[in-house]
Amino acid sequence: MRHAVIMAGGAGKRLWPLSRQNRPKQLLPLVDGKNLLTVAVERLGSVFETENILIVANAQYADQIAAALPHVPRANIIGEPEGRDTANAVALATQVLTGRDEQATMAVFTADHVIRPEACFADAVRTACEAAEANPDALLTFGVHPTWPHTGLGYIHAGARVADGIREVEAFREKPDHQTARRYVESGHHYWNSGMFVWTLPAIRNALEQFLPESLAALACVAEAERDRQDYTETLREVYPQLERISIDYAVMEKAPRVMMVELNCQWLDVGSWPALADVTEHDESDNVVLADNAMVVDGYRNVIVTEGDHLLAVIGMDDCIVVHAPDATLVCRKSDAQRIKDFVGQLGEKYGNKYL
Repeated sequence: MRHAVIMAGGAGKRLWPLSRQNRPKQLLPLVDGKNLLTVAVERLGSVFETENILIVANAQYADQIAAALPHVPRANIIGEPEGRDTANAVALATQVLTGRDEQATMAVFTADHVIRPEACFADAVRTACEAAEANPDALLTFGVHPTWPHTGLGYIHAGARVADGIREVEAFREKPDHQTARRYVESGHHYWNSGMFVWTLPAIRNALEQFLPESLAALACVAEAERDRQDYTETLREVYPQLERISIDYAVMEKAPRVMMVELNCQWLDVGSWPALADVTEHDESDNVVLADNAMVVDGYRNVIVTEGDHLLAVIGMDDCIVVHAPDATLVCRKSDAQRIKDFVGQLGEKYGNKYL
């Protein structure tokens, strides 16, 4: 049986002040009035049965996620006691599925992207599942055709073509400088690393046993509890913080002997910062993105303006700025400084503790 796992553990600091410790970015209604997690689940609905969609997220958000996604079984919301990066999120989901369906096909997705058109995405996922099942020794990932020399993403160096839309992976490349990224784009052999994967459960178990054995062994209690239909929350709370913090790319994908890539010929947009909303949201006649019930913009162009509730935001004579209002904090900065928000949140914690985090 095919199962989907959505990793929803991002902190979302670049979407402060709406994304906070008690409200993660995945639950912000940023895309057509919907939160990113709902969009991710709906996107998978044509490929996977809802009862076969799992969500791995911080345990403190489990109740909020359950309220936002009432059709997803509560037992499918897997709470991490704390974030230990993507390798351990994958290992945790692997053990959950081991306790439920040892021969499953497992697909892993992120919760911070908008992918369009959805039919194109669904076709690519089906292709990947079929390829994983036909090549049970392989791990599959999705490569996105690069449209510009992005320096904030990793790249996949694609090799020989295996089948239509499927290629062997020669290597994974780190986030490059601009000149290197431009060479990658011009080569036609490099793709953006999407951070999404498909594999059979035996394949990922074998890989984790080889490259991350301590984590898989420590989480064996999860598979045992799933088989016996027992709660593993307390045991997980004890063992999870002891696991090595490492990404699935570093821990497994870069070391695995056979990795294949499915070409994702879709629009793939990361909604990880306020300026990114311009790519997924309609603009007004002055090219502003306005997510607010009450807002007035006078002589302002290319701004991002966000507020919730009845609070009125008035912006006069400002261009290329971000204005975001939350009940207890307001952000105003230039779009060109958006990448500084994450560092600012760290400074905020040093000055005010957890009050505004």
